[in-house]
Amino acid sequence: MRILFVTATRIGDAVLSTALLGHLLARHPGARVTVACGPAAAGVFARMPGLERLIVVAKRRWSLHWLDLWRQVAFTRWDLVVDLRASALAWTVPARRRAVGRGGRRAGHRLTHIGAVLGLSPPPLPVAWTAPEDEARAAALLPGGPWLVLGPTANWAEKVWPADRFVAAARALTAPGGALAGARIAVLGGPGGAERASAAPVLAALPGAVDLVGTLDLPVVAAVLRRAALYLGNDSGLMHLAAAAGAPVVGLFGQSDPREYGPCGPRAVAVQADGEPFRTTMAALPVDRAVAAAEALLRREAAA
Repeated sequence: MRILFVTATRIGDAVLSTALLGHLLARHPGARVTVACGPAAAGVFARMPGLERLIVVAKRRWSLHWLDLWRQVAFTRWDLVVDLRASALAWTVPARRRAVGRGGRRAGHRLTHIGAVLGLSPPPLPVAWTAPEDEARAAALLPGGPWLVLGPTANWAEKVWPADRFVAAARALTAPGGALAGARIAVLGGPGGAERASAAPVLAALPGAVDLVGTLDLPVVAAVLRRAALYLGNDSGLMHLAAAAGAPVVGLFGQSDPREYGPCGPRAVAVQADGEPFRTTMAALPVDRAVAAAEALLRREAAA
């Protein structure tokens, strides 16, 4: 079976879309899958079993990137085309079956919308694929444990919790008597100056922390996250990848709405700032609320 899967440009949406791919791979063993996604999200799929081809779609003026993609896929007869971008592409290539997402913003969680493309309710959970070499690299970077992994960056400044609050929360959790007493700290973030700028004050205040900001490919990041005793981070692609990797996750939300983009999984919780989404700020999220959520999650983990 040959599947064409057209998915997101952003890491978070791409991670959520792995829920459908995991379902399809389980239902169709041996399927050959071509994934088309944006450059930032390519690493999400790099280790996916059954990956025949990964097409990186870089945006071009006048939407010419869609023509580029069409030229690469139009001369294959697909058994299934899944288009989460709600484009016309699925209707212009030969396919036995097509499943096309709806465009526009809607109420409800994004994962629910993705699951609905294949009629899956409730939707399956996202997954994170790694290779043995990724796990070995992660073990070398974060030996032993426990590890508290912080994600103090995001792709939008309004999603970023103040750096001093990340520092205060990390110190409270790892101090003697804390929920992760004695744990070491690692800091993750994506490439680019804005991500480095968000992480820099946290790293400066926690001189013993391992700096992993912008230095790792996404499969290694997923393996690093799998080693976390706790991931504490802003609403971001890294938060979704942490949940998909199976780490205990506390996602921090202000203007963004956890009812739409909260972390998905039995080991993940969202903490909301005071006020309504889109009308509040991350400054309205107190340290003690984030720490209490982390403590409750870790107690639940210990009791499981």
